[in-house]
Amino acid sequence: MKDVPKEVLEAVRQAACDNVISCAAAHKLAEKLNVPPKLVGKAADQLKIKIKHCQLGCF
Repeated sequence: MKDVPKEVLEAVRQAACDNVISCAAAHKLAEKLNVPPKLVGKAADQLKIKIKHCQLGCF
């Protein structure tokens, strides 16, 4: 996957609270930005933001 665009990184940074974002919020953000959820996850990884409360129990 290519590098994460700056606008996605900034959106994830703004959506996170105390370096945490919920899985549902990450999915909504991906939909709002019209990007794959995996790209939001990659942005969170780069920013060292944890994804919590995963609907599938993966995180």
